[in-house]
Amino acid sequence: MRSFVALLGAVASVAAHGYVQEITSGSTKYTGYLPYSDPYYNPPPQRIVRAVPGNGPVQDLSLIDVQCNGYSEGGVVGSQPAPIFATVAAGSSLTLNWTTWPARQGPLITYMAKAPSDITKWQPGSSAVWFKVHQAGYSNGVWASTALINSGGLYTFTIPKSLKAGQYLVRHEILALHAAYQYPGVQVYPSCIQLQVTGSGTSTGPTSGLVAFPGAYTATTPGIVFDVYQGNASQYVVPGPAVWSG
Repeated sequence: MRSFVALLGAVASVAAHGYVQEITSGSTKYTGYLPYSDPYYNPPPQRIVRAVPGNGPVQDLSLIDVQCNGYSEGGVVGSQPAPIFATVAAGSSLTLNWTTWPARQGPLITYMAKAPSDITKWQPGSSAVWFKVHQAGYSNGVWASTALINSGGLYTFTIPKSLKAGQYLVRHEILALHAAYQYPGVQVYPSCIQLQVTGSGTSTGPTSGLVAFPGAYTATTPGIVFDVYQGNASQYVVPGPAVWSG
């Protein structure tokens, strides 16, 4: 049976691929980083999303690429800060529009981190600064990635209302599980969005449960290895810390 599952995984390994192509805040829309056109403009378009090298995944969880994307094997080590940011209110919602997403098994997860300095220059590096603000795994018989497909590629999360005004980096990801029956196998599709948060909140995030990327996920982290062909999806555990709502 394992050989059949392995074959399914090999076939499915080409079934994912995608990136965030647009962000909507209220009536304002921001074009995401477009890896197949932006690099060819001179000057390149100014985006609020840090550059992604393409629509492919990160599978080595020890690489800095797992933070905001990158392709270290191809010489693109991690991702550089974007030149601008979006201004949004704490307590408001952001809707992210993914390119056509075909993989139907996997969670969607969103983290934030408070920038201690100019976000257009700040790199979190290996610091444990990230806190989880939203997650969607398997619920009511539907995987979050299937729900994404059914919604036309739209995913919405809310910025915690209690957040203190300042600059924050949003790290959003899909974990594609179609080949995650062993490690490496899970496909991580991360994207980082730069925000200026406004409001009267007083918190910069939780005092515990902060994680680093890389570091938050390893081969033994629950939810990283999961056999979607034989496992009980209702028992799937979304990796990472608990969600902080503020």
